[in-house]
Amino acid sequence: MSTPDPSNGPQRGGRGGHGWMMIACCIPMIIIAVVLVATGVVGVGWIFVAFACLIMMALMMRGMSGGNGDGHH
Repeated sequence: MSTPDPSNGPQRGGRGGHGWMMIACCIPMIIIAVVLVATGVVGVGWIFVAFACLIMMALMMRGMSGGNGDGHH
């Protein structure tokens, strides 16, 4: 009985579909930040915080996808 090779990993159906969904989950945060800035509740810096969070999420999702050219498709 052979054991499965963990380096092969599961086959992925869509190309980054889950990553785009996770990034889309950040959109309400950006909208809320814009509304709070527009109403004067918080300063403009919070918009940069919201976009920094979006960028970090994108980088994490890209890093978790395994990158390009590593043999996983």
